[in-house]
Amino acid sequence: MEKKEIKRYAIISLFIIGICLAVKNFGLFAKLIGVIYAAIYPLILGAVIAYIFNIILSGLEKRYFPKTQSVGIKKARRPICIVLSFLIVLAIIALILKIVIPELIGAFKLIFNEIPPLIDKISNYAFKMLEEYPDIQKEAMALYNEFDVKSLDWANITEKAAGFLKTGVMGIISSAVGIVGSVAGTATNVVIAVIFAIYLLARKDKLHNDINRFQNVLFKDTTNQKVNKVFKTADDTFKSFFVGQFVEAIILGCFCFIGMKILQLPYAAMSAVLVGVTSLIPIVGAFLGAGISAFIICTENPMQALIFIVFLLILQQLEGNIVYPKVVGNSVGLPGIWVLAAVTVGAGLGGIVGMLIGVPLTATAYKLLFEYLSNKEKALGIEIIEENPVEKKKNSIINKKQNNSKQAKSQAKAKTNNKSKK
Repeated sequence: MEKKEIKRYAIISLFIIGICLAVKNFGLFAKLIGVIYAAIYPLILGAVIAYIFNIILSGLEKRYFPKTQSVGIKKARRPICIVLSFLIVLAIIALILKIVIPELIGAFKLIFNEIPPLIDKISNYAFKMLEEYPDIQKEAMALYNEFDVKSLDWANITEKAAGFLKTGVMGIISSAVGIVGSVAGTATNVVIAVIFAIYLLARKDKLHNDINRFQNVLFKDTTNQKVNKVFKTADDTFKSFFVGQFVEAIILGCFCFIGMKILQLPYAAMSAVLVGVTSLIPIVGAFLGAGISAFIICTENPMQALIFIVFLLILQQLEGNIVYPKVVGNSVGLPGIWVLAAVTVGAGLGGIVGMLIGVPLTATAYKLLFEYLSNKEKALGIEIIEENPVEKKKNSIINKKQNNSKQAKSQAKAKTNNKSKK
C-alpha cells in the first residue's frame, strides 16, 4: 500500500472517530460549539459587515480617480473610500430615522389622545346598559355596599406590601443589571465587529493573496479551481441579490410614496420608508411594513387604512410581476418556487437573518447543481431541452426562414457581381 493511500485512510478514520465521539458526547460537544461561537461571534459579525460594506467600497474605488498616476491619491484611495462608505450608510440610517420617528411619535400621540375619550364612551355606555337592567345594577350596588374599608387588616396589608416592594425592587435591580450587562456586551461586540470589518476592508487584497498562497501549498490546482469556482458563484450571487434587493426597495418605496400622495393618504413618507425598508426581506417583508403602516393610518381614518391596504396589494402585484423579476430575479437566477422555499426554510432556521441569506444560498446551490447537470449531460451526449417544444419548433421555423432569406440575398448579390464582371 502506498503512502498516499495510507494517509488518506488515516484521515478518513480520524474523521469517523471524531464523528462518533461527537455523537456519543453530543451535550458536551454542543456546549463546546456554543462557547467557540460566542468567542468568535464578533469576528463573524465583522466579516459580514465587511462583506456588505465591500460592495459600496468597490464601487467607490472604481470611481475615485481611477486613471490617476499620483502615488498619494493611490495610497489615500482605500482609507478615503472606507470612510465614505461608512458615512453613506450612516447618512441613510439617519435619514430613515428622521422620516419615521417623528411621524411615529405623532401617531402614538394621536392614539393616547384618543384613549381617554374612548374610556369615557365605554363607561357611559356601561352605565346606560345598567340602567336598562336594574337587577344587574342592584347586584353591583350590593357588592359595593358589602365592601367595608374599616374591616381591612391594615397591619397584614402593610407587611405584604413591604415584602412585595422588597422583592420587587430586588427584581427590578437584578433586571436592570442584566439589561445593562446585555447592552454593554452587545455594544462591545458591535465595536469589535466594526473594527475587525475596517481591518478586513483595509487589507482585503493582502488577505486574498495570503489565502491563494495557502491554497497553492496545501491543495492541488484542480481542487483550488473547484473551490474558487464555488466561492466565485456564491460571491456573484450574494452581491447581485443584495444590490437588487436594495434597488427594488427604493423603487417600491418611491412608488408607494407617489401613490399615497395621489390618493391623499396620511403618513405617506413614513409608510413608504417602512414598506421600502421591510421589503429587503423577500416576499413577506413589504407586508410587515404594510401592516404597521395600516395600523397607524387606521388611528386617523379606518377607511383610508383600507384604501392603503388595497393600493399596496395592487402595487405588490405590479412590483412582484414586473420590477422584481427584472431587478432581482434575473440577477439571482432562481425560480419563484425555490425563492418561496428558501424564505420558508430560512425563516424557520434563522428568523429574519435566515430569510435574508436563504435566497442567495439557495440560488448558489441551484446554479452549481444545474451547471454540474449540464456538464454531465454534455459528456454523456444527452440533448438538453431548455424550452417548450412548441416554442422550440416556432423558433426553428423562424431561424430557418431567416437563413433562407440570407441565402437568397447572398445568391442575388453574387449574380449581380458576376454580371458586372462580364
